[in-house]
Amino acid sequence: MAGNLNPNLQYLRATVRGKSALLVLGYVEPHPLGPIQVWYSAEREVLRLQNGRLVGAVGMISEWRNVVLTRPPEWSSITRTGGPVHFVRVRDVMPGYRYGVKELVTVRPAATPSRNALLELDPSSLSWFEESAVAATGMPAISKGEVLPLARYAVTKVGNDESVVYGEQCLSPEFCFTWQRWPALRPDQKASR
Repeated sequence: MAGNLNPNLQYLRATVRGKSALLVLGYVEPHPLGPIQVWYSAEREVLRLQNGRLVGAVGMISEWRNVVLTRPPEWSSITRTGGPVHFVRVRDVMPGYRYGVKELVTVRPAATPSRNALLELDPSSLSWFEESAVAATGMPAISKGEVLPLARYAVTKVGNDESVVYGEQCLSPEFCFTWQRWPALRPDQKASR
């Protein structure tokens, strides 16, 4: 997969239902909570990632538009506390025209998973985290059919810089995907922004 890649571009390998595709980094938007990377596929799908977390996905069967994260923790602070850390996520969801879906997200350190779609990296060389989400207080309860499976992230640290190199995310209970920086970043490499 890495043989014909343009060395002047940055890539993200996404896998959905066992099929992989490459996305290319289109641009990076400045943001007070950290830069937002905007990735494009040849099929016009767009992923927006901020510090490794999904803040937008369009062009897919399920879409998250206008995602706002309120004080998401840094990965190293989660490791330091050792326990669960919470933040609020608000997102607009399509199809279904669901606007302002407000969730309390819980993130915690996790054991290295026995199953993942990570390629060319030793999973045990990375720090792993899991996120779960429930309806925020005062919001309508999320029905059983709307609860998202756990999201999972793999983080590498070089000096003081942390980079999320792999993620597993579901946009709906029925639509999940994985993504990985490509070619695979070794734990001693810093991801460029």
